[in-house]
Amino acid sequence: MHNKVYEKVINFIKENLWFFISLIAIILLFNIELPYIIEMPGGYIPLNDRITIEGKDNINSELGMAYVSTLKGNIPFILFSYINPDFDIVSKDKVMYEDETSSEMETRDKLLLNESISNATIAAYSEAGENFNIEKTKIYVAHVINKNSEFKTGDNIIKIDGRVVNDIVDIQNYLKTLTINDTVKLTVIRDNKEIDVKSTLIKEDDRLIMGVTIVNNYEITTNPKVEIKSKKNESGPSGGLMMALTIYDKLTSSNLSKGDKIIGTGTISKDGLVGDIGGVKYKLIGAINNKAKVFLCSKGNYEEVKKIKEERNYDIIIKDVATLSEAIEYLKSR
Repeated sequence: MHNKVYEKVINFIKENLWFFISLIAIILLFNIELPYIIEMPGGYIPLNDRITIEGKDNINSELGMAYVSTLKGNIPFILFSYINPDFDIVSKDKVMYEDETSSEMETRDKLLLNESISNATIAAYSEAGENFNIEKTKIYVAHVINKNSEFKTGDNIIKIDGRVVNDIVDIQNYLKTLTINDTVKLTVIRDNKEIDVKSTLIKEDDRLIMGVTIVNNYEITTNPKVEIKSKKNESGPSGGLMMALTIYDKLTSSNLSKGDKIIGTGTISKDGLVGDIGGVKYKLIGAINNKAKVFLCSKGNYEEVKKIKEERNYDIIIKDVATLSEAIEYLKSR
């Protein structure tokens, strides 16, 4: 009985040998990952339902932040990118720092997203003249550059050489009192434990640094209360401008979009300054695909998107802004 079943299985495999070979080859092609990613036009995230403010009516303004879509750099997607002009092959070195792991990159991007949300809240409440208070500032290591340090991505810095630090500026001011090759001891919270780490100072652009990228994450209370939702797969700082605009829009009941779809991108500082982002080409195309009337971007990204608009004859208004105030005034005056 067993021999007959075995013979049937063998015969079936022989009869369909090329099918199984092809199936295995396809599986291998899709799972052999090369040191590249494919960047392509993304969509946009409508912010009206993502941001709610206590006691404020939902004005249904169509403000959204653009994003870039990515695919793993396997062989089929790389081959397809050669026939699709909107699919670009990008070396992982362009999106990841040297010796950075995928986990560290994810942590870095989440810290930048949290900073962006905080900055957007502070900038919008300041612009609207509403009440907010920064209850606490946490300083995090977003990336380790100096290999002569004991930092890890995600460390929460609380002391430097025994001195309590409350802001990045506190660290910068203390470093000005030291000299190159000095070693500093920092107390950090890592995995919910306080530990001490050391870093030897290096020089960059005529200033002393610890060789890490650090970011502020703020704990903020606001009146009225604001809630900003994000998904687990979302990260990075590029949605800051549009989040700030949406918060301001709801606080002031301005209806900045005036019935049009406004999509944009750009970082935001807590002082309301708009910064450049990467992948703006794909974000503009995503805005076009989603029938946006206006695309907002930073001054530094303007020439690139203007060129793409002219080359492809896109029917969209592109407006570059340097500050949150400038973006608000433009949308109000349309």
